[in-house]
Amino acid sequence: MATQMKPGVGPLEYGRRRWLQALFAVTLIVLYVPIFVLIAFSFNQQNRGGVWKGFTLENYPKAWQNQSIYDAMVNSLTIALVTTLIATVIGTMVAVMMWRFRFPLKPAYEAAMGLPIVIPEICMGVALLLFFNSTGLMGFFSAMVWPFNLSTIIIAHIAFCFPFVAIVVRSRLVGFNKQLEEASRDLGANEWQTFWQVLVPYMKPGIIAGALLAFTLSLDDFVITFFTAGPETVTFPVKIYSMVKTGVKYEVNAASTILILITILATVLAMKLQAPEKSGH
Repeated sequence: MATQMKPGVGPLEYGRRRWLQALFAVTLIVLYVPIFVLIAFSFNQQNRGGVWKGFTLENYPKAWQNQSIYDAMVNSLTIALVTTLIATVIGTMVAVMMWRFRFPLKPAYEAAMGLPIVIPEICMGVALLLFFNSTGLMGFFSAMVWPFNLSTIIIAHIAFCFPFVAIVVRSRLVGFNKQLEEASRDLGANEWQTFWQVLVPYMKPGIIAGALLAFTLSLDDFVITFFTAGPETVTFPVKIYSMVKTGVKYEVNAASTILILITILATVLAMKLQAPEKSGH
C-alpha cells in the first residue's frame, strides 16, 4: 500500500528538513569562511599574527612590489595557460578517439589513461622526476633559453591534466546523436567540416569545463611542481609554502586574494561561454 504524503509536500522536497539545512549551512561555513578570513586579513594593518589592527590597502602594493612573489605568480599563470591550451587539445582528441573508434586493448588504454587521476600526486611527482632525470630531459630543458625555465613543469602538468579534460568531454559526447553527422554528410559536408560545424559545437560546454578544470588544477598544484621544477623555477604555491614556514605575511594574503579573483573570473567567463546563445528570432 502506498505511503500517504502530506498535502503540498513532494517526495524530493528535502529542503524543508531542518537537519539537512543545518548540514548545508555547516558545509558552507567550513568551505568558505577560511577564504573570507584570508581575504579580510589581506587588508589588515598588522603584518603578522591573527589580530585585526585596522584596515589598509598597503598590502597589495607590497605584494606587487615583492619581486619574488611577482615572479612566482607570473610563473604559475604562464604554466597554467600553456598547460590548459595543450591539455585541452590533447584531452579533446583522446575523448573523440575513445568515443568514436574501436581498437585492440581499448579497455586497457582507458584504464591507463585514468591512472594520473587515481594515483597519489606524490607518486606521480617522484615518477616524473625519475623519468626526466633518467632520460636527461631535466638537464636538457634547464639548458634551454626559455622563459622562466618552465618546460618540465608544463610537461608534467599536461600529463596529469589532459585525462581530466578527456573524461569531461567524453561524458558530454555520450548523449550525442550520431545521426547528426550522417545528416551533415548527406548535405554535402566532408568529414572535417562535419567535425568543426557539428561535433565541436556540441562538445563546446565539455571542452570549456575541461579547460577550466585543467587551468585550476595546474594553477594550484604543489606536489608535482615541487618535484619537477628546476633549481631557478618557483611557482606561486611553492613560494607560499616556503614563506609560511616563518609565518604568514599579509602581502601573501593579498597575492592569494588576487589569485582567488583570477580563478573566479575564469569560472565566470567559462560559465558565460557555456551558456546557450540567445536566438534573435
